[in-house]
Amino acid sequence: MKGSRCRLLVVLIFFPFLFNSCSEKQDFDQFEDLSITPTLASGIFYLESDEATINAAGDVGVFYVQTINFDAFNEEFVAERLLEGTIQYELENTTTKRIGIAIEFLDENGDVLDVESFIVEPNMPEVFTRDVFYGPGGRSIDILTTTSSLRIAVGNLSDSTSVSTTSDPKIKLSSGAEFLFRLK
Repeated sequence: MKGSRCRLLVVLIFFPFLFNSCSEKQDFDQFEDLSITPTLASGIFYLESDEATINAAGDVGVFYVQTINFDAFNEEFVAERLLEGTIQYELENTTTKRIGIAIEFLDENGDVLDVESFIVEPNMPEVFTRDVFYGPGGRSIDILTTTSSLRIAVGNLSDSTSVSTTSDPKIKLSSGAEFLFRLK
């Protein structure tokens, strides 16, 4: 009997402490204060051409034109949440050719929204990089959100007879992008 009284006394003393020490009022309103801004990175396009192909196009001629689909922001939900973006272009030219490049950003009607142009000198010793910023302090973010396709035109601004002494001379153009979104 004395043992059961002791147990009952221990339970009555420690029972209230168990409920008070292990529980805390939960604050589910903290979701309202949450800010989610992920950065997404992606490649956009890659172009490579050897010097023989450039020479075959002839003097001062466009040897490459292509329109590529760019529906990165075709969903209104995504376009509305885009805060900023950076497109990076990398160019390498080991040919003897001076090359002109134009990248046109087109809306769904084919109207030009923006143009990025390059004159690439022959036999470049290093890879040339250009970052173009869209958003606050840069170009209009609307250019990205309304772009439906990109038209890339590459032309030979030199002769069609010279040949580089380097092995496998090429022109290379690649682009990639990073986009910052606000999801909440």
